[in-house]
Amino acid sequence: MSKTTNKFSAEVRERAVRLVLDHEKDHPSRWAAVSSVASKIGCAAHTLNEWVKRAEVESGSRAGVPLDVLEKLKAQEREIRELRQANEMLRKASAYFAMAELDRRQK
Repeated sequence: MSKTTNKFSAEVRERAVRLVLDHEKDHPSRWAAVSSVASKIGCAAHTLNEWVKRAEVESGSRAGVPLDVLEKLKAQEREIRELRQANEMLRKASAYFAMAELDRRQK
């Protein structure tokens, strides 16, 4: 989930994307279609363009990584980071106790 709040519901985003894709042929370029629809729904054209690109990736008509795969990847990276931190703590604790054992044996 993104760190910003979503001003537009999923339904509004889907409808806006559908409008852009349906009316793209009526405009000289995709950006013109995006700008036209964005002004009608009250969002930034760049934002709507990102929604359109994400929808194309999800449908398979554009190269890219689908959202569910990205979420899995982020979760795995988070787990790896946590495991590395735990390993580092265990390594330090092991070294600490090994030194304490050596000090105890010398006395």
